[in-house]
Amino acid sequence: MADPESLLEQLRGHFGSRLIEAHLAYGEVTIELAPGDLVPAMTELRDLDAFRFEQLLDVAGVDYAAYGSDEWITEQATGSGFSRGVTEPGFGRLGLTGIYGVQGVAESTGRRFAGVYHLLSLAHNHRLRVRCYAEDDDLPVLPTLTGVWPSANWPEREAFDLYGLIFEGHPDLRRILTDYGFVGHPFRKDFPLIGNVEPRYDPEKGRVVYGPVEIEPRVLVPRVIRDDNRYRGRPQSASTEDQADG
Repeated sequence: MADPESLLEQLRGHFGSRLIEAHLAYGEVTIELAPGDLVPAMTELRDLDAFRFEQLLDVAGVDYAAYGSDEWITEQATGSGFSRGVTEPGFGRLGLTGIYGVQGVAESTGRRFAGVYHLLSLAHNHRLRVRCYAEDDDLPVLPTLTGVWPSANWPEREAFDLYGLIFEGHPDLRRILTDYGFVGHPFRKDFPLIGNVEPRYDPEKGRVVYGPVEIEPRVLVPRVIRDDNRYRGRPQSASTEDQADG
């Protein structure tokens, strides 16, 4: 691949203040654009000889809610296993408590949902990652890029299906992976892991019907017993020996 640092300097020099952020990480350049600048900037990245990003590889939706936070506590590991179970409602399981307040209602930050675009320049052997945050967390809207790269059609439908991102101007924005009657967007962090509804076959109606989920929300943490070279030669606890004998 060509020098990514030179690409970064080119991007900064050309787009200037239109770049909200531009940095180099893991050998690839990432830039951030505002929704209003997305389509014209992407068109320039495709057409200008200095860039010539002919190919859109992928469009990925991202939910940055509780980014960098973890509900699992792994600092209390003991010889008898991990004491890291969830003791209170955590994000993505029983609600938004602890992340967006007691009521689970968040103020729109404009930094929760984003579209991440991966571009490839065959002419210059460059790769580029472009991130664009939707301005409203409750109704995340981004402009479609199907007019710049027709290949954005299905990836944008996938981001709409799984994250609820609305791509304004898309010619056929509908679900592509989930069922026609699916409720919600399963890759959002506040979507329950057990789902909202469950299907079953109704013999009287002769078809599949949907009803409320009957599974009780819970978190199961298995006990981990390690037996490898890190622990060989150490005295085992009685409980561990009993389990090994059994």
